[in-house]
Amino acid sequence: MNVRKDFLLAHNDRIAGNRGLSAKSKRRMQKSKAENTLKSYASDWNDFADWCEYQGVTPLPAAPETIVNYINDLADDARANTVSRRITAISENHIAAGFKRDNPAKDGMVTSAMSAIRREKGTFQRGKAPILMETLELLADGFGDDIVSMRDRALIFLGFAGAFRRSELVALQVEDLTFTEEGMIVFIARAKGDQLGKGSEIAIPYAPNPEICAVRAVEAWLLASGLTTGPVFRPFKRNQDLRDVQLSDKSVALTVKKYVRLAGLDETEFAGHSLRRGFATSAAQHDIDALTIMRQTRHKSEKMVHRYIAQGNMFRDNALTKMYGIKKD
Repeated sequence: MNVRKDFLLAHNDRIAGNRGLSAKSKRRMQKSKAENTLKSYASDWNDFADWCEYQGVTPLPAAPETIVNYINDLADDARANTVSRRITAISENHIAAGFKRDNPAKDGMVTSAMSAIRREKGTFQRGKAPILMETLELLADGFGDDIVSMRDRALIFLGFAGAFRRSELVALQVEDLTFTEEGMIVFIARAKGDQLGKGSEIAIPYAPNPEICAVRAVEAWLLASGLTTGPVFRPFKRNQDLRDVQLSDKSVALTVKKYVRLAGLDETEFAGHSLRRGFATSAAQHDIDALTIMRQTRHKSEKMVHRYIAQGNMFRDNALTKMYGIKKD
């Protein structure tokens, strides 16, 4: 993707041309945002700037009216959450350009326009189906005894147990895993909400049911593959030798879909995020409190976790369930 010169979050002349800053300071300041965040913002800014050029108006600095007109055009075909993200990208790029105090994206006119779009379109997003605890047992029947199946079993079960994002799962290194009598401790070097790169640790205990145990699956995979260092999950060559690179995050979704299909489920309903979502939803169904769920999922805000809890308890807290006298264990 081509990055425009006026996308200052990527190349800011105010930083690069500042003689008072050392080269080290400049390099670090240019990395103030995570790489994936920058890519998303760059794409959003490109769309806004292209629209401005077509309309013959200035994108930087933009007038509040320009942003309002843009988001109203965008809202004809985009979800409210997409519109909101575009505003955030526009705002961040203006801040990078020195318009923090007079940021047009923060103008009351833009805020009112966004509120109107949310009222009209709503913010509900269905998302992919979760892989629940009982779904894991269905998937377990699809694994064979071959080396590829052993890798895939470890990938899926660990993805669920650790509530991993796809990028976190494929970035895991053998050195990040510590096995104990109780299970496995996984060090996550960097996560989406960990912008400062402090890292975090989560515990994965042995499961009572060996058929869906993430720890046993990972142990078996490492033993069979002979891996002692580097990426835990790797692609295979045609002769089934392992490559020296980590698996792509897209491969997580493809692997999930493969075994969902073998289990007789609709693969179009599932994706890589189904593992993370499935953990949170299953935890809610087992009456796990929000803070305990957040320790495993590493969410920084309770908002999304409470959404999972609400979904997990749709039948448990349902008026008809109580009227019918159905007991939900």
